[in-house]
Amino acid sequence: MIEIILHIPHSSTDIPSYDGYIVDKETIKNEVNLLTDWFTDDLFDLPYSKIITPFSRVFCDVERFHDDSKEIMSRYGMGMCYTHTDNGNLMRMISPELRDKIKFEFYDQHHTLLKQSISKSLTIFEKVVIIDCHSFPDIPLYRDLNKEMSRPDFCIGTDEYHTPDSIKQIVKDYLINKGFSVKFNNPYSGTMIPLKYSNKEKRVIGLMIEINRKLYMDIKKSVIVKSNNYLNIKNLINTLIINILNL
Repeated sequence: MIEIILHIPHSSTDIPSYDGYIVDKETIKNEVNLLTDWFTDDLFDLPYSKIITPFSRVFCDVERFHDDSKEIMSRYGMGMCYTHTDNGNLMRMISPELRDKIKFEFYDQHHTLLKQSISKSLTIFEKVVIIDCHSFPDIPLYRDLNKEMSRPDFCIGTDEYHTPDSIKQIVKDYLINKGFSVKFNNPYSGTMIPLKYSNKEKRVIGLMIEINRKLYMDIKKSVIVKSNNYLNIKNLINTLIINILNL
């Protein structure tokens, strides 16, 4: 039997504390609007374990290494604690004390919850599939490492150790047969595997599903709004997850 854990790290817009920010709240709101994986907490909506980060990535990004020396995006102001806006302007001053506080109260708490959920599932199920649930803009952001303008409908992130070929084939065949374009690890790569299990536990399977926002949002409008295709994409995604469950 397989357990699925839906890991949804970037759907929240909440800023728990404005300590350290040197810009006005409107600037922060604009950055949140730009970087939030909108509606992913609803798009991925099957009754499996859901771990939803309750704060914005602009406040603390739980998918970064907490050590900036190990995190490539920290050089662009997008480490565990974001310090710059997407256009490169300084947004936030992070003292060592503030960094430690955020790590202890937010980052560590999230990762503890994720590890506990995996550990509990492994005592009951043969395998655990962590689906890392994301969305991405159709036009590259200024700080995106991959700035290719031709972006797929779906980006599937994988891990050499934790993503078996069988699950990659299921996802690819399903989406292509539905008429969508698919790329692996392009424009974003990898998937969330806690360090406790990384390259150690084959029963922990990882897969990232990134949905191009043009598929379910009206990106031409200045407000954040679902498109008429939203429910179709939601149903598509959740049927795909059921197919993975039946692996």
